[in-house]
Amino acid sequence: MADARLLDPGFPPAGEDAWRALVAKTLGDKPFESLARATVEGLAIAPLYAAADHPATFPPRPFDADRPWDARTLSAHPDPARVNAELLADLEGGAASVIVKGHATAEALTRALNGVVVELAPVGLDAGLLGPRAAEALHAVAKSSPAALLNFNLDPLGAFAEAGGSPGPIESHLASAATVAVRLAQTYPQAQLFLASGRVAHEAGAGEALEVAVAATAAVAYAKALVRAGLPVAEAFARITLGLSADADYFVAMAKLRAARAVFARLAIASGAAPQGRVEARASRRMLTAQDPWTNMIRLAAAGFGAATGGADAVVLGHFTDALGLPTAFARRQSRNTQLVLMEEANIGRVADPAAGSGYLEALTDEIARAAWERLQAIEAAGGLIAALQSGLIATEVAAAVTARGEPKILGVTVFPPTADATAEFEPAAPPADQSSARLPGPDSVCVPLKPMRLSQRYEVAA
Repeated sequence: MADARLLDPGFPPAGEDAWRALVAKTLGDKPFESLARATVEGLAIAPLYAAADHPATFPPRPFDADRPWDARTLSAHPDPARVNAELLADLEGGAASVIVKGHATAEALTRALNGVVVELAPVGLDAGLLGPRAAEALHAVAKSSPAALLNFNLDPLGAFAEAGGSPGPIESHLASAATVAVRLAQTYPQAQLFLASGRVAHEAGAGEALEVAVAATAAVAYAKALVRAGLPVAEAFARITLGLSADADYFVAMAKLRAARAVFARLAIASGAAPQGRVEARASRRMLTAQDPWTNMIRLAAAGFGAATGGADAVVLGHFTDALGLPTAFARRQSRNTQLVLMEEANIGRVADPAAGSGYLEALTDEIARAAWERLQAIEAAGGLIAALQSGLIATEVAAAVTARGEPKILGVTVFPPTADATAEFEPAAPPADQSSARLPGPDSVCVPLKPMRLSQRYEVAA
C-alpha cells in the first residue's frame, strides 16, 4: 500500500533544510555528512544537491527521430567469412554501423564486408598498430567512393599504451598514420580518421578524469600530427572521434561523457576549430564477470543507458559473454536488442541532454571536467602523451585508482553468487593479432603498459 504521506500536500517538506531534518531523523546518531562519498580520484559526491543555477550547454549531437544515436556492433572473429555473417545479421537485425577488429588486409576485409554497402552502413576498423595498413585495405574495399561512410579509427597511441611498446619508434607510427589519414581524407570527405581513446586507461582501472584526460591529450597529439601532414587544424579536430567507456554506474557515465565533450570543445575552440566533438562509447569490459555471466546483461543495459543519455554519438554495447570468449549468435542478438529497446521502446534519446539542470550531474560533470583538464595540463607539461606513458606518469595514476577502489561489491561474484550452474554458451577467444609486421625502421619504443583488467577476476580465480 502506498505511504499515506504521499497524499499529504505538505510532503515532501520544501527546501534543503527540511530535507536535511528528515534525513537526520532517519540517520539517528549518524551525521548527515556520513552519506557523502567520493570517486576513486577523490571527487566529492554530496548526499544532496539543489537544482543547478547555470546548466551546462553542449552543442547538440545530430538528431534523427528514428536513430537518436548510432547503434554500433563489433566482430572480432578470426575468420573473415564468419565476420561477414555476423555483421550482415547485425545490420539486418537493427544495427546502424559495424566495426571489424583484427583484420588488416584487403583480402580479409573484402570477404568480411561482402554485401555491406559502405555508403549506407558506416564501417569502422580496430587494428592497433596495423591501423594504416588496415585503412589502406578498407580504401580498396570502398573503391574511392566519396559517399563512403568510413571510420578508420587510427589509434597508435592507444595500442602502444596497452602493449607497453611498439615495433619501431612510436613517433614514426604516429607520423605514418597521419600521412595515410591525410591522403585518404581527400578521397573520403565523410570519413573519421583518428580515434582518440581514453578506454585504454579505463580498462586498466583508471578513474573518470584520467580517462577523459588521456582521450583529450591523444586528440591533441593526433591533431598536431594531422596538421604536420598537411590537414588544416579545423578539419583535423573535426576528423577525430573521442573513444570512452561506459560502465554500469550510469550517472557517472553520463557525467564523464558530458565532461569529455566540454574538455574537447575547449581544446577545439582554442585551436580555432568547431566545438562539436564526436564520441564513441563502448561498454566497459572491466565491469564484466566470467562467473554468473548472465548478470552482465544488467550491466550492459545500464551502460547503454548511461552512454546514450550522456550524449554518445555511437554506442558499442558488447556482449554478456565477452569475459569468457567470443559471442554466439544469441549473445549478439541480445546486445543489439538491448540498444533497440532503449532507443525505440524506452525512448531515452528523445531528450537531447536529460542531465541538464540536475544539481548532482551538473556538479559531477564540472568536477570531472576540471580534474581532467588539470591532468591534461600535467601530461602536456611532461612532454605529451607518449612521454607521460614512457615515464610511468599515467600508469602511476591508474594504480592509485585501482588501490582506492578497494573491495568492490560485484553481483554474482562477491555478493549473491549463483547457487546453481550459471554458465553460458560462448566460443573460444581469438588470439591477439600479431603486431610485429607493423615494424618501422628504428629502435623499438617502450612504456609502462596499461594492461586491461576485470574487477571480478581475482575473486573468480580465488573461487
